[in-house]
Parts: sequence; structure tokens; C-alpha cells
Amino acid sequence: MQIGDFITPERVVYRLHATSKKRALELVSGLLAGGEAGLAEAEVFDCLVARERLGSTGLGHGIAIPHGRLKGIDRILGAFVRLDQGVDFDAIDAAPVDMVCALVVPAESTEDHLQLLASLAALFSETAMRERLRGAESAGQLYDLLTSHDITPVKQTAAPRR
Repeated sequence: MQIGDFITPERVVYRLHATSKKRALELVSGLLAGGEAGLAEAEVFDCLVARERLGSTGLGHGIAIPHGRLKGIDRILGAFVRLDQGVDFDAIDAAPVDMVCALVVPAESTEDHLQLLASLAALFSETAMRERLRGAESAGQLYDLLTSHDITPVKQTAAPRR
């Protein structure tokens, strides 16, 4: 799978201004809903906030991947924003988040959803990738960096039976 399969250039924003986690989620909700017939920004926001209530999607190192499942969509939708300053996202390392990769997936997507999240987490855990994204000087450069990587599904391996 390619990142370009679910994140379009229109859903990548450079130096977005947000002063809080809530505002960042509102902004990415607008990006995800924009241009999608029948998809309301409030519906996307509610979906992302409901997932955040279960636990922060702040991975650490300034990265968050807010995500959720939505009824009524038939494909994965994604957005990526680099904030102009970090915001508190209740991340695992307590560091402010300055890069947000948001996803909504069809309600029936379970295994694919989890594999995609694991693959994105692995990509964003690479120090060099985070540095390249932070060094980008435009939304176009961010998109080019993101789409230059395949997302290899991370398969969960079962524990050996005894």
C-alpha cells in the first residue's frame, strides 16, 4: 500500500496553527471530511475524539496518529499536518506533538486498520524520517516525503502453541 492511496496532496498542510489537541483534531477533521460527499466534519471529529478518550494516540517523538472507524465510508481517508508549534497531546513521552497523521477507515475494517496503524507507527519511529518531515519547507515537500515510502503491512505473529 502507498501512503498516496489514502492521503491526497489537498490533505497535507504545512505549518498549521493549533493551540490545543482539540483544535488540532478539529482541523484534521475538516481536512478528512473536505470534498467527501456525505461526510460531515463533526462526524469525523466525534469519531477521533471518541478514540482519544480510550487513550492518547500520541506515539512520542512529536507524532500522533488519531484514528477511528466510520460507518458510511468505503475507503481509508488520511491527512497529515505539521503544526507550527507543538501541542500537548497526552503523548506517551509527554513531548508536545507537532506532526499529526489522522485516519478514518470503514467501520468493518479491523485487521487492515490495525496493520496500517502499525506500519505508520513503524515509519514514524524512524528518526531519519521524522527529521526529514521536520526539515520540509512546504506541504508539497511533506507529501513527496510521505508518498516516497511504501507502507508494508506489519503482520502480527501468533505466539507458538505449547
